[in-house]
Amino acid sequence: MNTEGIASSPTLDPYTGSWGYLQAAHLLRRTMFGATAADIATVQNLTMPQSVDMLLADQLAPTDAPLVWYHLDTVPDGQTWVNLDYNAGQDFNRTLSLKGWYTNLLLTQNISIREKITLFWHNHFSCGSTAVSDARYMYKYNLLLRANALGNYKSLVKSITLDPAMLRYLSGNKNIASAPNENYGRELQELFTIGKGAEVSTGDYTTYTEADVKAAARVLSGWSDDQKTVGTIFTAKYHDPSDKQFSARYGNKVIKGSTDQTGAERELDDLLTMIFSQNATAKYICRKLFRWFVDYVIDDTIENNVIAPLAQTLISNSFEIKPVLSQLFKSSLFYDPAYLGCIIKPPIDLVVGTIRTLGVVMPHVDLTAIYYGWITVRETAANLQMALLDPPNVAGWPEYYEAPQYHELWINSGTLDSRVKFLDDIAMNKFQNVVQTNLTATLDMTLVAQQTSDPTNPVTLIADLANLLYPNPLSTSQMQTLHDTLLAGLPDYEWTNEWTAFMAAPTDATAKNAVNTKLTNLLKYMLELAEYQLI
Repeated sequence: MNTEGIASSPTLDPYTGSWGYLQAAHLLRRTMFGATAADIATVQNLTMPQSVDMLLADQLAPTDAPLVWYHLDTVPDGQTWVNLDYNAGQDFNRTLSLKGWYTNLLLTQNISIREKITLFWHNHFSCGSTAVSDARYMYKYNLLLRANALGNYKSLVKSITLDPAMLRYLSGNKNIASAPNENYGRELQELFTIGKGAEVSTGDYTTYTEADVKAAARVLSGWSDDQKTVGTIFTAKYHDPSDKQFSARYGNKVIKGSTDQTGAERELDDLLTMIFSQNATAKYICRKLFRWFVDYVIDDTIENNVIAPLAQTLISNSFEIKPVLSQLFKSSLFYDPAYLGCIIKPPIDLVVGTIRTLGVVMPHVDLTAIYYGWITVRETAANLQMALLDPPNVAGWPEYYEAPQYHELWINSGTLDSRVKFLDDIAMNKFQNVVQTNLTATLDMTLVAQQTSDPTNPVTLIADLANLLYPNPLSTSQMQTLHDTLLAGLPDYEWTNEWTAFMAAPTDATAKNAVNTKLTNLLKYMLELAEYQLI
C-alpha cells in the first residue's frame, strides 16, 4: 500500500511516455470524483494533451438551483428559494437543500475538473454554513468559486474578500475604523495568499508581520454584507481614511487613504497588488495545488524543480490558474509511477467516487427522496471527516495542511470501520437513505460486468475490474485470490456458462442471481482491500 510518492526524477518536462489505461485513469481519478469505465475509455482514446485540455475546458454554470422539497417554505416544493427573503425558520432546510444540490453536482459531473477544483477553492477560501447562517449567502459563495475556479487567482481573491458570506464568516462586516477587526486581514495573508512563513521573531514572519495584519485590517474597514440584497455595501464613516504603512516585508509600502467607496476599492486593489508582487504568494498557492492533485511531500527537489517553475508560470500568466494546471497535468512528474496511488482517498473521493464508478443509483421515488438521497451521500462523507460547506475551520480540512501526516489523517480508529461499512453497504445494496430508511441505493453488478472487455472470461473480467478500481496493478497472488473469490473453486468454464445463460435470458431471476451473487461477493472483497483506499 503506497502512501508516499517520491518521483525518481521530478520534472515539469512534458510527458512523452506511453498513454494507456493506467495513465488515463490516473489523470481522471486525480481531477474528478471517481472515474467510470466510459470516462476512462473516452480519455484513453484521446492523446494526453487533448485529455488535459478537455478537463480544463470552460464549463457552463449549473442550469438549475436548489429547490424546496420539504413542504415547509413560502413557495411550493419544486421551486427554488435562492431569490426569496431570508427566513430564519427555514434557513436550516434551505441549507440542507443547498448541500444536497451541491452533492448532486459532484455525482453528475461530466469529464471536467470543475468540481474538483471548485472543492479545492472551497478548502482554500474556507467558509462554513453554520457560521454564515444564511443559505442564500452560501449558494452565492459556491457560484462564485465555480465561476472563477479556472480563472484568475488574484481576481478571485478580490471577489472573495468582498463576498457577503466571507464578510460574515471572518467578521469583515464588523471591521470599522474605530474598532478594527483583524480576522480577515490576517487570514488574507496567512491562508489565502502569501502564507505565514517561518517566524523570525515574535509577530514577525518571513512574509509579513503583525503590523501588516493591522494595516490590512484598516484597508479593509467599512465593508459589510447586505442581507436584503445578498450583496456587499460600503459605509464611508466606518472606513479608516488614513494612510496605511506596511513593513519592510512589503518594501515599506504605503497605501494612500481614502474617504469614499471608489477610494476604498482602490485601496483594496493596492493591497492585493502589493501582496501578489511577492514571489512567495505564487509559490504558496502552487504548493497547495501540488498537495491537492499530486502528493503532500514537498522536499527541496520538488520545491526547486516543480513549485518554483509552476509559480513562475503563474506569474508570467498574470495569475491565471489554467496554465499552471495544464503544465502540471502534462508533465512527466504527474505520471511518474511513484505518484500512482500515493494518496489516501479523501471522503468525497471515496463516497462520491465509488457511487459514480460503479453506477450506483440513488432512490428517486419523488423530489423528497431524491434530495434525501443526495444528503445521504453528503452526510456519509461528513461522518468520515469531510462535510461539504462546513469545513472544520478557516484553514480548511487539516488533511491538506497538518504536517507531517497530511492525508493519512483521513484514516483513524474512528473512520476506518465507517469507510469499510460504507463500501460493504454499497456492495451488498444496503446503502440506506438517511431519513427514509426503507429506501436504499441500488447497484447492479451485471451492468458493471458488461462494461468489461470480455465478461465471459473470468480472468479478463477480474483484470478489468481491478484496473477500474485500483490505481496500481495487484500482485499475482492477489489476482489469484480474486479469482478464487469469484469462482469458489469452480473451473473457469462454469462462470462462462453461467454468464452466457444470463445474457441469453437477462430477465430470468435464477440466471441473474447465479452471476450476481458471485459478482457481489467479488466486489465486496475488492472494495475491502487496502488498495481501494488509494487514489
